[in-house]
Amino acid sequence: MAWMGGRGARAACLAILCLAGAGTQAAMAVPGQAGTVRADFVDVRPSDDARRVAEWAFDHRDAQGRPVAVVDKKNARIYVFGADGRLRGTTPVLLGLARGDKSAPGIGEMAGGYIPAGLRTTPAGRFDSEPGHNARGESIVWVDYDAAFAIHRLRPAPAIEHRPERLNSDTPDDNRISQGCVIVPGGFFDQVVATTLGRERGVVYVLPEAEDVSPSLKVAGNP
Repeated sequence: MAWMGGRGARAACLAILCLAGAGTQAAMAVPGQAGTVRADFVDVRPSDDARRVAEWAFDHRDAQGRPVAVVDKKNARIYVFGADGRLRGTTPVLLGLARGDKSAPGIGEMAGGYIPAGLRTTPAGRFDSEPGHNARGESIVWVDYDAAFAIHRLRPAPAIEHRPERLNSDTPDDNRISQGCVIVPGGFFDQVVATTLGRERGVVYVLPEAEDVSPSLKVAGNP
């Protein structure tokens, strides 16, 4: 059974081809042809953009037989799929404090130290992910290693940040608090992320929050 969260979603139009084809040679399969794996959201109703990207990823074999995650920044939610296209779970997430769809140059070198608030963005684009560990030995999923951008569990933080409350709130408006990483509840990480993206390389699609998607967002944070 998929891990469920109950937040409704609205999203602006997304140009799928702005996310597709970056860093991989996608096999342009005809949607619905024999042998094509389809995205199955089970009984979850995602935003139109999240559905469109997930369906495109599997219909066109862009993930090349790997698990997939779609991060809907506008609605602060992640959808995680197995390589078979079936949704393994969805949950609200915490995202970067600053709004924006690119990583600041050299941001990875600041990891572990002070990062100015205006640089704490969650970049958008298509990423080849891989399981790994941070400097503390904690299991995480690297989305962009050079930018120190990862999916990881909710960690203890100053009470003033109210991170658990932000995750459990009824609106995505207060989910902007991280240094840029995608933060999920601990149980979700253990039960969903660790058993899919945490076992093998995958593909993570982070939807942009800009209303007009530029082709420059093909590779998150890079020209």
